[in-house]
Amino acid sequence: MKHVKNLIVGAGFSGATLANKIATELNEEVVIIDAKNHIGGNCYDYYDHNGICIHQYGTHIFHTNLKNVWDFVSQFTKWNPYMHAVKGLIDGQLVPIPFNLNSIHQVFPKSIADKLETKLIDTFGFNVKVPILKLRGTGDKDLEFLADYIYEKIFLHYTLKQWGMKPEDLDPAVTGRVPVYISRDDRYFQDKYQGIPLQGYTKVIEKMLNHPNIKVHLDTKFETIKNDITYDRLFYTGPIDEFFDYELGELPYRSLKFDFVEFDKPYFQSGACINYPNNYDFTRIGEYKYFLDDKSDKTVVSFEYPQSFKRWENERYYPIVKDENGELYAKYLEKAKALPNVYFLGRLGDYKYYDMDKAINRALELFETLKG
Repeated sequence: MKHVKNLIVGAGFSGATLANKIATELNEEVVIIDAKNHIGGNCYDYYDHNGICIHQYGTHIFHTNLKNVWDFVSQFTKWNPYMHAVKGLIDGQLVPIPFNLNSIHQVFPKSIADKLETKLIDTFGFNVKVPILKLRGTGDKDLEFLADYIYEKIFLHYTLKQWGMKPEDLDPAVTGRVPVYISRDDRYFQDKYQGIPLQGYTKVIEKMLNHPNIKVHLDTKFETIKNDITYDRLFYTGPIDEFFDYELGELPYRSLKFDFVEFDKPYFQSGACINYPNNYDFTRIGEYKYFLDDKSDKTVVSFEYPQSFKRWENERYYPIVKDENGELYAKYLEKAKALPNVYFLGRLGDYKYYDMDKAINRALELFETLKG
């Protein structure tokens, strides 16, 4: 039976960050395994025959306010300073998402738009995000009208597609986060640091793992080797319920199916991401040339179809935020705490919808605890 100092399951950002820190700062050996045939997890990208960098698991935009995370990742890449903007097809027009003052002036007649803008600024101020539940609680019929419009046009039908359930069946906090942005800022994120790695995400993780103390094994499932390997420490970024053989039940997820289509023209749409809350069965279309300004006479887009997660059939993407799911995860976490030198992290290990920066920060924080 083989023995290793540190075994890491999962070669996405969580596992790669931890592997790099252990190898470089503790000077310890690390074996990292992944069931996929590539590193990078769901951030994996590649250049196709057109020279376009394709994100295999859907559009990924790096954004953070965490300087420590930005500085850490910047060791492994230069950046294309990219500010993400999303538009949604609302009443036949492509309007900025989240819904903001520009959106209001696009979809409403001038007299209504001017009145709504004045009331929003007078009530809440400028350059702030206000959840639609707060608009509904003002007692002002115009702001309640706006809240209902955004709920219906932006949130309701998108939620039905994305989550396969009505908004009221989700955690109320999900509905509460739907904002109107009292601003002219069309960016989807307002984080201080935003960009796309200049050579793609896979290259970043490849450089993270390029260390003599790190050995990578792909096409390797933990369950197939767990009886043939021992370790001083195990870091598991896979599904926590799978680790325990679903002993307490299965944690539910939503999945996605991507339909990639190549078009024989320079561009297909006006931006990298267009949302379709009310039309079609897909939720959005991503166009990849925009991220790194790839030059080609052709373009590639992905149509994104949410679907139920089914074991062995598709990928886990989004934990489903509901009280009973959180309670089930908490029970698995209690079991995990009883295991010495076994650590769970990442989207699947923590059962949280981490953005990339939060997953990296979680790994950095865990490493600091290891250092003592």
